Amino acid sequence: MIGSYLKTSGRGLMRNKLFSFINMVGLAISMSVGLLLIAFVLDLHSYDRFHKNGERIYRITSVLTENREQSRSRPDRSRPGDKFATTSIKTGKLIRQKVTGIDEVAIVRNDFSQDAKIGSAIVPIKGFWADPSLFKVFTFPMLEGNPETALKNPYSIVLTETAAKKLFGNQSALGKAIRFDTLDYQVTGVMKDVPFFSHINFEALVSLSTAEQLNRHNDSFYNWTNMSSNYVYLRLAPTADPASIQSQLDALAKEENRAEKKTTIQLELLPLYQIVVGESLSRSEGGPGSLGPHMPPVVLWILGGLALVVILSACFNYTNLSMARAMRRFKEVGIRKAIGAGKSQVWQQFLVEAILISLAALLLSFFIFLVLRPLLINLAPEMQATVKLELTPSMIVAFIVFSVTVGVIAGFMPALFFSKVSAINALRNVASVKLLKHVTLGAALGRRALVVIQYTLTLIFITTTAVGYVQYKNILAFDLGFNTENILNITMQGNKPDGFLKELSEMPEVTAVSRSLIITSVGNAWGGFMKYNDSRDSALIMTNHVDENYLSLHEYKLIAGGNFKARPTTAEAVTEVIVNQQLLKRFNIGNNDPEKAIGKEITFTRFKLHGRRMNIVGVMKDFHYGKVDNLVGPVAFMPWTPEDRAVINVKIQSTDLLATRARIEAAWKKFDRVHPFQAEFYDEAIEDAYSEFSILIKIIGFLSFLAISIASMGLFGMVAYTTETRLKEISIRKVMGATSGNLIYLLSRGFLLLLSISALIALPVTYFFFENVVLTNFPYHTPVQIVELFVGLLAVLLIAFIMIGSQTMTAARRNPAKVLRSE
Repeated sequence: MIGSYLKTSGRGLMRNKLFSFINMVGLAISMSVGLLLIAFVLDLHSYDRFHKNGERIYRITSVLTENREQSRSRPDRSRPGDKFATTSIKTGKLIRQKVTGIDEVAIVRNDFSQDAKIGSAIVPIKGFWADPSLFKVFTFPMLEGNPETALKNPYSIVLTETAAKKLFGNQSALGKAIRFDTLDYQVTGVMKDVPFFSHINFEALVSLSTAEQLNRHNDSFYNWTNMSSNYVYLRLAPTADPASIQSQLDALAKEENRAEKKTTIQLELLPLYQIVVGESLSRSEGGPGSLGPHMPPVVLWILGGLALVVILSACFNYTNLSMARAMRRFKEVGIRKAIGAGKSQVWQQFLVEAILISLAALLLSFFIFLVLRPLLINLAPEMQATVKLELTPSMIVAFIVFSVTVGVIAGFMPALFFSKVSAINALRNVASVKLLKHVTLGAALGRRALVVIQYTLTLIFITTTAVGYVQYKNILAFDLGFNTENILNITMQGNKPDGFLKELSEMPEVTAVSRSLIITSVGNAWGGFMKYNDSRDSALIMTNHVDENYLSLHEYKLIAGGNFKARPTTAEAVTEVIVNQQLLKRFNIGNNDPEKAIGKEITFTRFKLHGRRMNIVGVMKDFHYGKVDNLVGPVAFMPWTPEDRAVINVKIQSTDLLATRARIEAAWKKFDRVHPFQAEFYDEAIEDAYSEFSILIKIIGFLSFLAISIASMGLFGMVAYTTETRLKEISIRKVMGATSGNLIYLLSRGFLLLLSISALIALPVTYFFFENVVLTNFPYHTPVQIVELFVGLLAVLLIAFIMIGSQTMTAARRNPAKVLRSE
């Protein structure tokens, strides 16, 4: 029976080549998007699956909340807590001591990046500080050395296989010494390379006891609030209840928070498998929130929804064209039922036909997938480091299941409709057959509704792309409150900047240079806790360390006080600070009067600056320290010292910026022969900071192109069929004196009416979606303009007019005598 279905379906497809081609190509194009999404999701959910007992591994996250006094008439209210992927080292030690139901606790610190010296060779190495429990929590197989003791003693280091070969060639690295700065570290282990699908990636692990030894004089290293770059992982006991562990964490946090009046830290459990695909988190003092790649679930839902829309568009084509061809197939169905075929057999016949088209489309879509795969991976460097999209057995099975599912969705309505047609009605009067309870086939309201839905979704796609692109460009051109034009930021990578600064100052194109710790407004963050009068009222303040040339080079606006006067050489010698207006408001310094704030003393706590007293020497106008999707908050600038990491900011005045950059790079290669030149123009860095928006717009734009292509093919098929069935009517009207313009209007008005209905639905939906959902996350966005909405509409109308006009013009020009001669 199945063979008969396949044979009959094959013959039917060959008899209707145009409709079969439209359906197959439309499904193939849309399914290729589905294949990409399936491969993308499977790759993301492959992360960390190689760890044994991964379902029992959790990471501790911290929720930092500030209670701010609003006014005397309003009680203290807490703003929503900021969630951090990091936590304090003290947290890990307290959990190990006090929390029951946990097998192992691993503490990882993410700030080891130094140059390894082997003889005369210098090789940059990046990794983590970690305690011995890391090898108990995670499954990282050791090739040489004892995982139980490899990270126990100070100045011990474990290398990955690739790092060991990079440093020692084919010689055994075990027991060898590596010099970092002025200290020798002993290689106590060599492990297998970290798998690609691991959220933790490194070249080396250094014993955490080394970091403790190096910070033995730093009182804040073990502070409860020192969350800088520390990660704590737990492996729960097999019988442990996460809810019980969470209640113990709550009790532990409550006890530690007693020392804080207006700042509290709550601890939460984050499952290992939800680190890559899970909630977005911040990381205190610099860099992205989580180790490794991260993808919020909402992004996957959005991409999945967009892909589903494209797939449904192709399914609508299939349904519309199948229903349009109903009159030709009614006799076939009627004869089948007359000779004994039941509803289920007719239903199965049409469903098999749809699945057959879908499977054939799968082969074509797979080749499209192979073409699109490298394009998707190369959209951004982050994408290359996140997914591979390589074929696996599970992926192939998912592709086939997906194809069959699409076939069932596409063929369900036609199969259901034809199975309910009685033999008498099918062989008697087609127009009297009921599609639904109160809808005749002649009215074809169902098909018209599908066309409206299809074009509504297509218009939403296109207008979303147009509006999103305009908003993205507005973000890049947003006034940050300081100048970024023609400024090249060069990362010194551990080098002392003085020698290179001298070389830069001798270049005529270089008009000014300054030094800073980080680059602001691109997502980087560095901060600590500040207090004013109330010793128990502390707030997390974002900071940057800058020299005396930084403000003038970037054209920051000082509204009170002046620039730094002293040039401290150590962090302990820092006594001056320049703050913004928001910081004055946060602590009500000088009643928010910038002039009165000058000379006021604040207390700042952070790594190497424990309870440091500083005087406010300047107040600058508010600016965007973070990205523009964040509100402007309190910021403090402190003097840069030689102990800080250095980013050199170079102001260039040149007609050929790229040639000047090349000259600076050539100077760098002479200055540092080990590290590659790392530099980026400020405007490029800002553009990179919003690369996720650019990628999303490109993806939505690509899906918009596919959606309009599929919808246009469906419209072309519908128009072709409609004009074919009305050829005799067209010929009679032409004999009676109708002009070509009259005929085009007659045949196209129905389709144009449907497109107008789609526009009336799509444009308001897009507008309200952006204004009330998307742009609410961007407090400084520009309003959506009417022109942005109508760009997509005009594009769709133009394509639709070409599709409709080409077919109706062809039909209107046909010779009536040839059409009517058989009457």
